[in-house]
Amino acid sequence: MTAPAIRVGQGLDLHPYSDDPERPLVLGGVTFPGERGLAGHSDADVVAHAVTDALLGAAGLGDIGQHFPDTDPALAGADSLDLLRRAVADVRAAGWAPANVDCTVVLDRPKLAPVRAELERNLSEAVGAPVTVKGKRSEGLGALGRGEGALCLAVALVVASPQESS
Repeated sequence: MTAPAIRVGQGLDLHPYSDDPERPLVLGGVTFPGERGLAGHSDADVVAHAVTDALLGAAGLGDIGQHFPDTDPALAGADSLDLLRRAVADVRAAGWAPANVDCTVVLDRPKLAPVRAELERNLSEAVGAPVTVKGKRSEGLGALGRGEGALCLAVALVVASPQESS
């Protein structure tokens, strides 16, 4: 059976809000001053984490927890865009190239529209391919509607990289 030239992966990440008033909110590499940060081992950037999972899954390389476990003290407070760049290097080393990623972020605040271009630029530069970001409100449903955290869903398309000649 011949391997397909394209593959799709999905990623999902969610984090509750932190009780630490000093913890910044980071989404897609953008820091939101004055907003409550998310709890997590790294910077808890749900957008970068979902993109990372989608790309790793598309390449058949497992998930973010296998590559960057929350039990690794060296990753405490890590910049999730740096982790995303490392994952992209692994995806490329496995013979795949990111083609695009699409994300949906679910949270009630802050509004993402004013910084959407910055989010997309940060993520696209880290991935080396276009990344789109959409913001959605929880409409008051569930834990997200009660303002308990944030969630991001991502879908990534990767294409087989041309084989290097010997």
